[in-house]
Parts: sequence; structure tokens; C-alpha cells
Amino acid sequence: MDKNSIIIVILRVLSIVFLLIALIVIGISEYTVITFYGPLQRKYMFSTIVLGFLYNLLQLGLSIFSMVSRKRVLSADIGYLFDFFADKIISYFLVSGCAAGFGFSVEMVRDTPMGMSPNPILEKANSSATLLLFAFLFNAIASVFTSFALSKKTN
Repeated sequence: MDKNSIIIVILRVLSIVFLLIALIVIGISEYTVITFYGPLQRKYMFSTIVLGFLYNLLQLGLSIFSMVSRKRVLSADIGYLFDFFADKIISYFLVSGCAAGFGFSVEMVRDTPMGMSPNPILEKANSSATLLLFAFLFNAIASVFTSFALSKKTN
């Protein structure tokens, strides 16, 4: 087993854990059941969490399969290119969802009248955005390792 493969699997597991916790935090709120009637930033953050979770779950399965069977699911060149570009795209998608979550929090604080406590969803949105930021960091580090694999393959 390659050391880089093990590191990538660990990073994917950590990313999945943080995304799952963020999904649970943003999903169970008194504000509303997740419907698509509400603040756009919250819906966008929820969508990025779900997409990032599904992508990392797929990549975790592919990575474990590659480690166990010593074969890649996708053909060598296409597989490495897919890993490289998909990791970059998903990483940027996750950080944009994080920014939307923090933007949602700023708008809620701004819209709260002076002297009143902010909506309880504010804490959940902040914590979910913070967890999404950690998931982005793990994804970004994993994308660095997939770029190492791509450069080794092309040489």
C-alpha cells in the first residue's frame, strides 16, 4: 500500500465525518425542516454539504477499492485526471458553501433588532459553516495529494 493512498483515505474519512456532522447540525433546526422555501444562503450551504458528502463517499469507496485490488476503477490516465479536477472543483464548492453560511449569519445578525437576541438558527448556521470549513481544508489537502499522484503518473 502506498503511503499517499493511506493519507488520502484518512483525509476523506475526516472530511466525511465533518460533512456529516455539519449536515446533522444544519438539518435539525427549529427554524424549518429542510425545504426549499427559505434563505438562499442556507439552502446553498445545505446543498454543498450534501454534494461534498456524496462526492467524498464515492471517492472513499474508489480509494479503498484501489488499495485492496491494486487496480483503479477508471482507466489510469482518466482516473487520475478525474481525481485531480474533481477534487479541485469540490474543494472550491465547499468553501463557497462555507462563505454562504457565514454570510447567512451576518445577515441574520444585521436583521435582528437592537436589544433582541438573534435567532437560534444563527448558532447552528455558524457551527455548520465552521464544520464545512474544516471539511474544505481536508478536501484541499487531499487534492494536493491527488496532484502528486497525477504528476507521478505523467512522468
